Amino acid sequence: MSVIVNVHEAKTHLSRLLEQAHAGEEIIVAKAGKPYARLMPLESKPPQRQPGRLKGRLDDSFFEPLAEDELGAWEGQ
Repeated sequence: MSVIVNVHEAKTHLSRLLEQAHAGEEIIVAKAGKPYARLMPLESKPPQRQPGRLKGRLDDSFFEPLAEDELGAWEGQ
């Protein structure tokens, strides 16, 4: 859900709006009644890759070709 605020309100309550955005709420700042900017949370840093993490979790069947009907489903047929 988005909250729309005008520029004056955004300047007056910036700290509160930043907290709301950080909590996951999308804030739209409007100028003269038209959407002008968006405050939204930054994406968190993706986890670091750990080579070999899946070792032993995938058996040989994972690498076998898909059946024709399954392959068709993946390809949208």
